[in-house]
Amino acid sequence: MLCMNEGLAIKSTGSTIGVLRSDGTVVDCHIKGNLRIAGIRSTNPVAVGDRVTIEQQADGTTWITSILPRRNYIIRRSTNLSKQSHILAANIDQVALLVTINHPVTSTTFIDRLLATAEAYSVPAMLIFNKEDLLDATEENQLYELMRLYRSLGYPSFAISALNGCVEEIKHEFIGKITLLSGNSGVGKSTLLNAIFGKDMTRTGDISHAHNKGMHTTTFSEMYPLPEGGWVIDTPGIKGFGTIDMQREEVGHYFKEIFAVSRNCRFSNCIHCGENGCAVLPEVGKSIAYSRYESYMSILNDITETKYR
Repeated sequence: MLCMNEGLAIKSTGSTIGVLRSDGTVVDCHIKGNLRIAGIRSTNPVAVGDRVTIEQQADGTTWITSILPRRNYIIRRSTNLSKQSHILAANIDQVALLVTINHPVTSTTFIDRLLATAEAYSVPAMLIFNKEDLLDATEENQLYELMRLYRSLGYPSFAISALNGCVEEIKHEFIGKITLLSGNSGVGKSTLLNAIFGKDMTRTGDISHAHNKGMHTTTFSEMYPLPEGGWVIDTPGIKGFGTIDMQREEVGHYFKEIFAVSRNCRFSNCIHCGENGCAVLPEVGKSIAYSRYESYMSILNDITETKYR
């Protein structure tokens, strides 16, 4: 329950934050320059999903004065070589990562980076493979191999065609929950939202055929209420997912299968890069997929090189 001077941040345009008040009205709010969350160097101190306190000034403008404690959030490195972060959303029940085998290609590194971040912040995650109808036989095999892999790790995985409106199973997963919908540009987030809500919620875009990459259509983050209950948070498409604030010895904790095997390593601080008595390396290609280990190593390289892919 929100008090009259409290609200829910449901839209972030960069310059203002749309805040839903307890009376059901939405007011555009400014952010005080000194408003920061302790310990987080973020390009967006207020994220969609935040519960905030607001105050109207004598000139009629409304300002966000504080951010109430968050129960969780999803965060990524804001730009390459930057030590600042960008919070995608706060106070969520789950993250749904929309990916595509082709048109455009979503890399397994991108998938695993987001999943590791969700693990780090204790947010349940699912994978939605879109554009199933566009795949050839080889790509279909790749799709089902990846679904088999991620389901074996405990991540619910679905294959859909949002353009054809085959989304009832996904909508059922969203009802009654606050869901962050994320993914690369061009994977069909806007199309999926339009299919779930049965109307045009957001503008859809085309694929750049020269590079097989998506072009941005969503330019800001926004929460949409489901008629049956729950919210879906739409965010702009992102090219890379840079992890942040992970210690080298902790990264393996966020890969379920690596963490399970690492209990048998000789040394508790083993980072599985060739140490004597490492139990993880012998399992790569067996109980640990090559792609997952490569993603793990890419995050370790992030920490050393302050880069991401």
